[in-house]
Amino acid sequence: MQLFFHRFDLRLRHTFTIAHDSRDVQPTLVVELRDGTISGFGEATSNKYYGITIEGMVEALENIRERIESYDLQSPEAFWASVHPFLLNNPFAQCALDEAANDFWAKKKHQKLYEAWGLSAENIPMTNYTIGIDTVEKMVAKMKELPWPIYKIKLGTADDLAIIKELRKHTDAIFRVDANCAWTADQAIQYSYELKSLGVEFIEQPLKADDWEGMKRVFDQSALPCIADESCIVEADVAKCQGYFHGVNVKLTKCGGLTPARRMIAEAKALGMKTMVGCMNETSVGISAIAHLLPLLDYVDMDGTLLISNDPASGVTFDYGKVIFAPENGTGAALL
Repeated sequence: MQLFFHRFDLRLRHTFTIAHDSRDVQPTLVVELRDGTISGFGEATSNKYYGITIEGMVEALENIRERIESYDLQSPEAFWASVHPFLLNNPFAQCALDEAANDFWAKKKHQKLYEAWGLSAENIPMTNYTIGIDTVEKMVAKMKELPWPIYKIKLGTADDLAIIKELRKHTDAIFRVDANCAWTADQAIQYSYELKSLGVEFIEQPLKADDWEGMKRVFDQSALPCIADESCIVEADVAKCQGYFHGVNVKLTKCGGLTPARRMIAEAKALGMKTMVGCMNETSVGISAIAHLLPLLDYVDMDGTLLISNDPASGVTFDYGKVIFAPENGTGAALL
């Protein structure tokens, strides 16, 4: 295999604001594994919150180029384990490499990735569409710009309940809310009852990631289920969330790719928790990789390509929340 890097600056359709960040451009790295006839693609974005840069990811992978290019890829799981000791400090780089390896492997088998895993895509969840923090007027405009059956609303302001009340006037869609660690336990418990009456399905990460005492109170007293995000980063975090959250949102970039994500999802299910996968503002490469986990999930947030205006790749598409797989094998992603 040969290793190639493709760097892109993704332009966001709207300034994307959450409780701890705001941006108009999202740098991303697409990793390609090529053997002359087949290319496998994977992706990871830069991330200021976690200290991840494009240069840092490239450097981490360049340091093991010889190991990668000389590897006989028969099992993505074995490949992940082989490179993991060298990428412990850069799970985003490992994610891009692991997605590319899974894509490459499934294409070698002449199968879609979910088929190569032995899964069926007959019953899969729809994706939500994210509305970032903005003025209420602009948030309403974003909803009207793209009518959708499920919206995930980013919160973490002084007027969170007022925002949901106003948005509810303009749509009958299901709401999910993501506080991005911004609330206290008392706020989360209090808000949950009114949010439930406003058609909210669940609350994602209401408290700071390490506020386990507060989350225990919220878990016991909230009117709505709570899904862990920042509290569930790597595999060891799944078990910690049992009894504190009703489900976990797995991010491929944070845990190191599809391989550990599948293990996290299986463990969460075994512990009786709901399963969700989230995305970054990424291209069709990363979003198409997420799609193959859908048969394992209760919820999914894979709207990253809908939030950008210059997607340099093709792959899965959407029809009013429904995910449509590309006809190609592997993840179905390709650079244009």
